[in-house]
Amino acid sequence: QVQLVESGGGLVQAGGSLGLSCAASGSRFSINAMAWYHQAPGKQRELVATITRGGSTNYADSVKGRFTISRDNAKNTVYLQMNSLKPEDTAVYYCNAKVPSPLGYDINYWGKGTLVTVSS
Repeated sequence: QVQLVESGGGLVQAGGSLGLSCAASGSRFSINAMAWYHQAPGKQRELVATITRGGSTNYADSVKGRFTISRDNAKNTVYLQMNSLKPEDTAVYYCNAKVPSPLGYDINYWGKGTLVTVSS
């Protein structure tokens, strides 16, 4: 069973920076794409950024130029560096990993989330 454990959330003032990390364990196969999502109170979960195993990245328009996603394949860990934080970035941030299965398709795994609060 694959487990994802996020860390690094907390309280930060607007304009500040925060770094998140997510470590995956228990996978028999190399992890494919990894991603960060966030869910603000009363809203649906939204994609923040993705990164392939080869390092290709994509970002939501709302975080382009401010957030950077990266990963360490040897450690099965994905990171999210968040700069110039805004109050609207306040949300629970979830880590996602797509892990190959013996059935030939990827299975989605999720972390439990870490809360990021940006004060104005």
